[in-house]
Amino acid sequence: MRTPDRYAWLEQQSRLLKAGRIQDLDIEQLAEALEQEMGNERRELYRRLRILIGHLLKWQYQPDQRSSSWAGTIRVQRKDLAKLLKDSPSLKRFVDAEILDAYTDAVDLASFETGLPKSSFPADCPYQAQVLFDQEFWPSPSAG
Repeated sequence: MRTPDRYAWLEQQSRLLKAGRIQDLDIEQLAEALEQEMGNERRELYRRLRILIGHLLKWQYQPDQRSSSWAGTIRVQRKDLAKLLKDSPSLKRFVDAEILDAYTDAVDLASFETGLPKSSFPADCPYQAQVLFDQEFWPSPSAG
């Protein structure tokens, strides 16, 4: 969307819609804005999964460096993911695909922050969606 003030434009479109002035809506741009918002929701799912998985990897593969900060990040990401999926339950159908997409970047994050080579981590995500969202799940230290 190419408007100088997107927020003001969205406010205007909302007022027009609430007033029933459908003929005055910028339908093409409004459809584009809705599609952008759908993409934003899915990107938010991806970002939170990337951070959560990255911190779980750090927790598992560098247990001697565990901190309350890491635990806090894991807890916050889980709570924010639960809220996101509660508010937009239709996003649940994308969780498995976003886990797959986020994993490579989560490994990159964990590798960078721990100093461990990327090859230290599994090729595929070791965490299923069910455990990612489980507040009680904390991976055991890796044997490797």
